[in-house]
Amino acid sequence: MARSGNFNVSYRQEIAIFRTLGQKLWLGLLGVILLAYPLLFGEYYVYIINFALIAIIAALGLNLLTGYTGQISLGHAAFLAVGAYTTAIFSSMGLPFILVLLLSALTSLILGLIIGFPSLRLEGLYLAIATMAFYFIVAYVIAHWTDMTGGQYGLKVAPLRVLGLPIDSNTRFYYLLVTFVVASVYFATNLARSRVGRAFVAIRDRDIAAEVMGIDVARYKLISFAVSSAYAGMAGSLYAYFVGILAPEHFGFDVSIQYIAMIIAGGLGSIEGAIIGALFISLLPEGLRFVTGALASSFPELSSNFLLLKEGVYGLIIVLFLIIEPTGIYGIWRRIKDSWDTFPYKYRG
Repeated sequence: MARSGNFNVSYRQEIAIFRTLGQKLWLGLLGVILLAYPLLFGEYYVYIINFALIAIIAALGLNLLTGYTGQISLGHAAFLAVGAYTTAIFSSMGLPFILVLLLSALTSLILGLIIGFPSLRLEGLYLAIATMAFYFIVAYVIAHWTDMTGGQYGLKVAPLRVLGLPIDSNTRFYYLLVTFVVASVYFATNLARSRVGRAFVAIRDRDIAAEVMGIDVARYKLISFAVSSAYAGMAGSLYAYFVGILAPEHFGFDVSIQYIAMIIAGGLGSIEGAIIGALFISLLPEGLRFVTGALASSFPELSSNFLLLKEGVYGLIIVLFLIIEPTGIYGIWRRIKDSWDTFPYKYRG
């Protein structure tokens, strides 16, 4: 006789991330797709997906801060820039890849703690303005401290080698990025399910009630800023190695808006939402290029104003999801899935 549910006979089974055979099969299929992707698609599409994989890492960090802890940040691009320029500086000294990556994440983490202190007294719009001000400070330093950052002339990053193997192709970089994405998702998932993650959610929902329950609000807000900025620093480091040369325009304020759009479109407060949102927003420009190319004969001004169109679409996505679908794409998927799971009964979740 078939059982009618999932039964756990140990605490290990209760806390397992993948609890059913179906989940494990889907995980295996995803692993096969990730491994086979460079073999199925051309070099250009591998190049595009590499940017999306970097975006996933940074979006996970921002979602832990904003989606889980409720701390609004408009300075995420600054932490990416700090990680990237730290990588460029230390890689030129001949340091190994892992050490450079850790130093980049650590530098961003320290700055995250510094900017996190105002969050102990600021909330909402005031915190958003404070993080935005931090971004413009970092942007000014990058543009004008030419001896260290190269300013408008840019800064070259040393070629990447891992365990003596040169990462000199998009395909090799893809597999390196997939490794870091899997590790980042695993850490973020376990952090969200831990005592720290539950404290984040409690602070987001009602910080006063969380403090009454004995949660050290100041401590966990700082932890959230530190983890988020470390994720951004790591993503910035990988970005620096991938593009090879850095310039201030790589980290414009629109980059921070893009990451806000990612976590809102994907779904605030969920690891899956950060992944889906990062993929959606990262691949959106390719869809826009296809549309503008198809309409070029009728509306030639679309192609000439592509950058303005892209920024406008990001803003439109944020507004539409906030008004129409606050749970994001992942929320839509969950409702569809739950409806099929309870078919033929109606689901009203």
